[in-house]
Amino acid sequence: SGGIQGPARTGGSQSGGIPGPTPAVRSVHWFRKGLRLHDNPALLAALRGARSVRCIYILDPWFAASSSGGINRWRFLLQSLEDLDTSLRKLNSRLFVVRGQPADVFPRLFKEWGVTRLTFEYDSEPFGKERDAAIMKLAKEAGVEVIVENSHTLYDLDRIIELNNHSPPLTYKRFQAIISRMDLPRRPCPSVTSQQMDACRAEIKRNHDATYGVPSLEELGFQCDNLGPAVWPGGETEALARLDRHLERKAWVANYEKPRMNANSLLASPTGLSPYLRFGCLSCKLFYYRLRELYQKVKKNSPPPLSLYGQLLWREFFYTAATNNPKFDQMEGNPICIQIPWDRNPQALAKWAEGKTGFPWIDAIMTQLRQEGWIHHLARHAVACFLTRGDLWNSWECGVKVFDELLLDADFSVNAGSWMWLSCSAFFQQFFHCYCPVGFGKRTDPSGDYVRRYLPVLKDFPSRYIYEPWNAPISVQKEAKCVIGVDYPKPIVNHAEASRLNIERMKQTYQQLSRYRGLCKCPLPYRLYAMSVPYVNPSPLCLSTNPFIPKIELTRFCIVTQFPTFHPSNISI
Repeated sequence: SGGIQGPARTGGSQSGGIPGPTPAVRSVHWFRKGLRLHDNPALLAALRGARSVRCIYILDPWFAASSSGGINRWRFLLQSLEDLDTSLRKLNSRLFVVRGQPADVFPRLFKEWGVTRLTFEYDSEPFGKERDAAIMKLAKEAGVEVIVENSHTLYDLDRIIELNNHSPPLTYKRFQAIISRMDLPRRPCPSVTSQQMDACRAEIKRNHDATYGVPSLEELGFQCDNLGPAVWPGGETEALARLDRHLERKAWVANYEKPRMNANSLLASPTGLSPYLRFGCLSCKLFYYRLRELYQKVKKNSPPPLSLYGQLLWREFFYTAATNNPKFDQMEGNPICIQIPWDRNPQALAKWAEGKTGFPWIDAIMTQLRQEGWIHHLARHAVACFLTRGDLWNSWECGVKVFDELLLDADFSVNAGSWMWLSCSAFFQQFFHCYCPVGFGKRTDPSGDYVRRYLPVLKDFPSRYIYEPWNAPISVQKEAKCVIGVDYPKPIVNHAEASRLNIERMKQTYQQLSRYRGLCKCPLPYRLYAMSVPYVNPSPLCLSTNPFIPKIELTRFCIVTQFPTFHPSNISI
């Protein structure tokens, strides 16, 4: 059983007197993220003892046209809904895509369909919890029972927080220590069967497609003239096929070694899973237990290490940190975020987002992201570092918004958490490690084929100059039919100078904040003391309103030149 602390149930019930006949149960299952029929306990709860079940997805066409999500994300969602509808058809049912806002839609549906039970998957994110509380209130007023089941995360996040003295663990090591004391995640539920659905079939009218069909991108206001083929087709069917291929590929599971980064790693893989986990087309619990079973088969029933599930656990870590923090995607008012005095440079931000920084490695990554909706996790690290503490000194909040538009697997928790982590704004990271926008690409893909693929304007440059074409003699540039500053932009910054200054800025921030360790009553490491400081204006003349928090002045300090070993998270799967 799921839910926050078991299934959340509301609704009227009769008590006292002579029991009357059991009223007919007419269920509605509300799909949100869990766009699948496998491991869907809330859907199974809708079917249990019901006379009729309708499966709905609520889509606000106005929101689609005005939302931050880009066309690739909306295409993935619509394909996932089409796939879900196709699967339901095989069970003699259909998906009802209802237009409108949940708060407006449900009172009408409760009356029109005579609904007595509403089920949905628990949403741990702050906005989702607020929305669901309002819908549960409406349901209670209408006498509708509500059942909520937890299936989007491996663990009960509230239980993790409880075991960590009622606060979310803010380091991955601490998070691992907590979950190692917990029971294994529950096993995935079986898929819905045609026999179950036949017992509670709802009426499907002839005009279903016109009234409740899945809309097209054009209907939602998107221009599709220049839209290329989907590199990541949406839907549960594709997700399960990819899971099989993903596990077949994992010969490395036997010794569990991370695959090494190379040029092919940068391209979208037919075994990639992260968008399917984000939209719930694939159950994280099914992925977890398939990995576990494969490991035990190879290792003869040895207990697998936590590192085997690193891809899933980083996701869980960020979900836990975000669940009770509505400001998780912002700097100001965010209790775990260090208040770093970032610059505000919209021109530099726009060039970064559009892949026009003049650094081919960075621009190729951002072009791939815009075209395909996905980039490798180390490519994410490179462009995040470049925008924030590495080169441009722009706030991580700006990066969150761009990724939220372009990245298929971006969601509130993982997206914001990753940006805070990579910008050294939370979860503590070594701020003196910066990705070089030239050297990283050279090491990963010495031939430069990745750059040529996504920046064809540079395709005729020799490999020697592909990552720093501004150093090519003008004769080479002309021969390549690409003159730097004319056909391709000059570098937006001098990387060596910018990274040197930014390391000094970050060191200054940490040193100023760490001086005030003694003011806190609890003997915590200084990296955690720095996490609940009020926002400080970038101007060195502006003092914080808190007399115990220093103003942050960007004076010069010596540079740390030896970089530690860096262990990146792998959340792009």
